[in-house]
Amino acid sequence: MAARVPAAELNQHRSSPFAASHCHRPRACFPFLTPLSSLKPPSLLASSLSPLLLLVLAGDAAPQAPLRVASRTPRRTEESNRIICRAAEVQGAGGGARRRREPLRRGAVSARLPVPDHIPRPPYVGADAMPDVCPDRQVHDGESIMRMLDACELAARVLQYAGTLVKPAVTTDEIDRAVHQMIVDAGAYPSPLGYGGFPKSVCTSVNECTCHGIPDSRELQDGDIINIDVTVYLNGYHGDTSRTYFCGDVDEPTKQLVKVTEECMMRGISACRHGASFKDIGQRISEHASKYGYGIDPFVGHGVGRIFHCEPIIWSTYDYEPGFMVAGQTFTIEPTLSMGSTQCVLWDDGWTAVAADGSLSAQFEHTVLVTRDGVEILTGSP
Repeated sequence: MAARVPAAELNQHRSSPFAASHCHRPRACFPFLTPLSSLKPPSLLASSLSPLLLLVLAGDAAPQAPLRVASRTPRRTEESNRIICRAAEVQGAGGGARRRREPLRRGAVSARLPVPDHIPRPPYVGADAMPDVCPDRQVHDGESIMRMLDACELAARVLQYAGTLVKPAVTTDEIDRAVHQMIVDAGAYPSPLGYGGFPKSVCTSVNECTCHGIPDSRELQDGDIINIDVTVYLNGYHGDTSRTYFCGDVDEPTKQLVKVTEECMMRGISACRHGASFKDIGQRISEHASKYGYGIDPFVGHGVGRIFHCEPIIWSTYDYEPGFMVAGQTFTIEPTLSMGSTQCVLWDDGWTAVAADGSLSAQFEHTVLVTRDGVEILTGSP
């Protein structure tokens, strides 16, 4: 799941393949936000699910103290509704082989699923307030690396299974139930459940939903794409991974978006090694995305281990996170690419972020371990 840092102003610089963007919400709904112009990068963390939603820095400014996202959920404005309703029209215009589709509509959200009492919970469970993101950068010893590997291998198996469920007429709520059951059967806890009040065990982001989609009663349609984001908490450690899947017959432009997004993730991973700059990750991702004209959505990777979200922040864009990688560090790399605008609208559930112009988005994510010789993907295919 991603982390998010809210931006105080909505009139920031235009998004590009080289700059993180922001989500629009009514200005009156942001009384708790701190202007980013007064902050410095080392502590850019604020909580959220695997995609912490990072909103753009104003100009060249950078953050100086950890930001915390308040738990209040703003209402969606009339203008936001109109933006979302135009989604199908915008996406279909000038697309050639791109098919027309209906804009994403929310379905009914079922009750939170129970977790057996004997399964250990992460510390944030039971408090609906968004947890602060830890400023520490976790470095693991041999024993904790093995525990991380166990959690990540389980997350990879669960994600692989979830992908087999993606078919027309299947609901995202059904996927959530299956994922939840597989995780608890393994003696683990589904990390998103109860994180800052998140009501489900997995994130399911369909079509123009950029991130943090809440599973509900909507049925998947032929031609949809869906990102499934799985995080498990096993033996005191979190393993975090996601992938975008095709539902039925998907058109060629959409297939290319998904393919390039996965390539961007792998290019970012290839930059990792002991002593390398964190900036190298975003540079490689940005260079590849820009070749195809895709925008990079406002979501970032994050440190992960005993703590769900901690530093370092892993940007998918140029020139943000300072510092260098150290052998034994674990973090996620999770670029989100868009066919159109990288601006998004946050639904009034406080989580679901959708592209303001209805553009399709795709995302891939792995948890990686920095080694002396390079990098190891902990959530690789089982």
